Amino acid sequence: MQHTTAHALTADYIRSHIRTVPDWPAPGVQFRDITPLLQNPKVFRVLIDEFVHRWFDLKPDAVAGLDARGFILGAVVAYELNVGFVPIRKKGKLPYTTVEESYELEYGSATVEMHTDAVKPGDRVVLIDDLIATGGTMTAGLRLLQKLGAEVIEGAAIVDLPELGGSRRIRDAGLPLFTLVDYDGH
Repeated sequence: MQHTTAHALTADYIRSHIRTVPDWPAPGVQFRDITPLLQNPKVFRVLIDEFVHRWFDLKPDAVAGLDARGFILGAVVAYELNVGFVPIRKKGKLPYTTVEESYELEYGSATVEMHTDAVKPGDRVVLIDDLIATGGTMTAGLRLLQKLGAEVIEGAAIVDLPELGGSRRIRDAGLPLFTLVDYDGH
């Protein structure tokens, strides 16, 4: 991914505040923990501003966030852009009429859903999560939004783990993707 010098400096700053937890949740996994980004008010503001400034002129109608860390980012970004926020939740968590989409995991499958009135046909939506691994959750979120007629203008995450192939799968599904920090390996 080609970054401007300012963006590269911001990405390095963000990366310096991501904690790597070895062997969690399983041996051999290097877990990229974004919670330190949220704990420091200056770092959190830099992180949010990076997304807000990217979409300020695109004027999306809504920001959709994927359960659960995408809620943290998406809600704040939506607030700053003065647009609505759409939670895409794990199955069984929403109280109203929903539309759902299942996707494959390494072992088994999962389902996400959102309210049927969360977006309207033609709404321009940004879809956000904290990390891209296999891409299953984000592509399921994309399909959900498309089922209701929304145009997903871009997907975004703080971290991309490109070796797991998720960012490629997301782009192959037709969704432009913006990430701040890439890690080789996983």
